[in-house]
Amino acid sequence: MSPLRLNKIGIGLIGLGTVGSGVVNVLRENKKLLSDRSGVELEIRRICVKDISKLRAVKVPRSFLCTDPELLLKDPSISIVVELAGGIHPAKEILQKALARGKYVVTANKALLAQESEVIWEAATRAGVEIGFEASVCGGIPIIQALKEGLVSNKISHFLGIVNGTCNYILSSMSSAGADFHAALKTAQKKGYAEKNPTLDIDGTDSAHKLAVLARLAFGAKIPFEKIHIEGIQKISAADIEYARELGYAIKLLAIGKRSARGLELRVHPTMLPLDHPLSHVHGVYNAVFVRGDRVDDLLFYGRGAGMYPTASAVVSDMIAIAKKIHAGGAKASAHPMPAVPTKICPMDETVCKYYLRFQVADKPGVLGRIAQTLGKNRISILSVHQKESRDAKSVPVIILTYEAKEKDLRKALSQIDHFPESCENTAVIRVEK
Repeated sequence: MSPLRLNKIGIGLIGLGTVGSGVVNVLRENKKLLSDRSGVELEIRRICVKDISKLRAVKVPRSFLCTDPELLLKDPSISIVVELAGGIHPAKEILQKALARGKYVVTANKALLAQESEVIWEAATRAGVEIGFEASVCGGIPIIQALKEGLVSNKISHFLGIVNGTCNYILSSMSSAGADFHAALKTAQKKGYAEKNPTLDIDGTDSAHKLAVLARLAFGAKIPFEKIHIEGIQKISAADIEYARELGYAIKLLAIGKRSARGLELRVHPTMLPLDHPLSHVHGVYNAVFVRGDRVDDLLFYGRGAGMYPTASAVVSDMIAIAKKIHAGGAKASAHPMPAVPTKICPMDETVCKYYLRFQVADKPGVLGRIAQTLGKNRISILSVHQKESRDAKSVPVIILTYEAKEKDLRKALSQIDHFPESCENTAVIRVEK
């Protein structure tokens, strides 16, 4: 019996950095495994790079390389364009052209999907082709597939995600070694877990991009990126991590999507979680997403969220899924991962949650009473008060945990308290999730 003739699907790759190199290696090293499981063979026809002469970790025939993406877009033998260059421009324009020419697209570009999602989805809808974007969130964790298909029968009430490995590594180091933020960041950079310029990671922007992608899937909603509340981890101190642990909490940078009576809550910020919460035990560069559905209850997706091979694994899975559809006759799937409609986004001022507050105040009689009185006048009830041992001669830390309160009420109260003559620095605020 003659062997089954495999259908070859032409691939055009844009970007040959860490992830692009991983994709090339996976296609080479797992070629038989992929073809046996899918019945198709992915064949790279062209690779677009900025500099052909650059030395690379993976060797490819020089004839494959080009600097003009038009060569990929015009090539009729290329059915799938894989974009791994990142950034908004020129990625947006390249993918629009690819879609307009009827080519399927696979991308890991969370910034593009978060900030230009409607443009990209509309272009795909007009062309009647599919976009694969599993690699845009949490690397090798199949969270996109789970939300698109595995949980389709569920109404998702909320999800909490540790979706940035750099921040999780820094906070884990601060917790385990007692390091301050800057020391932990330097260690992360030395180990290759943080970029030379880590701004997009540590200020929460990267997590917000991923939150926008997940929220669209989880809630079927159009997500205006500018309405996501974003805070980073730069202000988290080793003292706050220590105090939180003493109170039974861990501090994590979370991407939070939540249905509420006030609309969708979309926020990225440092968060205190009870130590018995599954996400409290996600350490180092690992990612995890906690999802609650009305039919499945609680689920936890956990694994490596970045790196050459976890991300390449997600890219190749999308390539295979699309190639199988092409092989089956080019069945056109909906470009929209789920129907998306305009949805009310809850303003951050209207968000309700519990708070951890650390006041650094002069050690004088009556100060705690004034703080409590000001909080009470602004409709903020105190759950517990903890006065810690002073670490300097001029002030003492006072820790207050509140009951649930509105963000705008808290901000009004703190604007008054921080102007007390006895206040030695602005109040440290960390939101608390149940």
